[in-house]
Amino acid sequence: MSVTWKRRILINDPISLDPVQIQQDLYSGNQVIVQFSDPSTYGSILDEVNELCARFDENFGVRFYGHYSVSFDCETLLQIPNVKMLLLNCLHQAHNTNVLAKLNNLYSLSVGIYELENPEILSIDTLRSLSILNISSEKKMLNLEYLKEFSRLEQLHVIGKVKNLDAIGDLEDLTYLALHSISNKPLHFINRLKKLKDLRILLGGREHIQDIEENEIESLEICRVRGFHDLSNISVFRALKKLVIEDQIQLREINFDQQMKALEELTIMNCKTLAHLTGMEQLPFLHKLRIFKTAIDFDSFIEQELPIGLTTIEFATFKRKVDQEIQKTIVGLGYQNGIVYNENRA
Repeated sequence: MSVTWKRRILINDPISLDPVQIQQDLYSGNQVIVQFSDPSTYGSILDEVNELCARFDENFGVRFYGHYSVSFDCETLLQIPNVKMLLLNCLHQAHNTNVLAKLNNLYSLSVGIYELENPEILSIDTLRSLSILNISSEKKMLNLEYLKEFSRLEQLHVIGKVKNLDAIGDLEDLTYLALHSISNKPLHFINRLKKLKDLRILLGGREHIQDIEENEIESLEICRVRGFHDLSNISVFRALKKLVIEDQIQLREINFDQQMKALEELTIMNCKTLAHLTGMEQLPFLHKLRIFKTAIDFDSFIEQELPIGLTTIEFATFKRKVDQEIQKTIVGLGYQNGIVYNENRA
């Protein structure tokens, strides 16, 4: 199954905490994160936070961010040894990151430190038990070789400068992978991820994803990838249920040349040179279609054979009068139209 994201409730720089309300929010299926932006905000409350970390599961988290005038001292983490979900992100600097080795209960970790002091941070033994990892490195080349030992990892989001990317291929239980701002590195390793269900490729640069062979991926997103112009191997995603293509200015056509029985949702946004979307009859179970800001001619598109299961079409050029006529046509053909048009929009 694809990853289901929970709603996050943030408690920012608290003076006090309400355990009853936190418990209620968690039992309602949310995540609750207590977050701190400056050392002056957490000196007297971390003992209480640690008690809550022990009491609740990995859906209760602690975040340190900001700290704009100082480097975050990771020695602070010794006050919350029970933490299961930890976020150290939106930080310019942090020191004593090796303290992570003393946190034995971590389930989920997010590291986003602009000036990451230790590009070998993933060598820390206690991190091998993580199930969720979100990590970025903007200045130093982050070494991913150590991921081969992360046998429990299920979700991974990697951002920025990295080396040994193909080590990800050894993560046998990985179900979710996001590659963010990673350019032109081969993707063959994805073929070894037999349990992968969600794949996101964001920013960075590459011309295609031809490296990827037949797979069981259910959700694919390609967003703002520089130079991307070829989606001709889309049929190898035979289990795909959801496809999102966004901000791809060099992609001129998408052709579904083989039947894709699993695809239910297709979203294409801000692909300004995309003029041809063909083979729609190959998507018998597509029920929701969104096409925004493309070069596709609506009148020609709507005349082709469309999926028999299609119920909702959202098509917008963001030209008010044109879109109003398009929406009338969509409704007149018996489709649902999910767009609520703002009359004040230019």
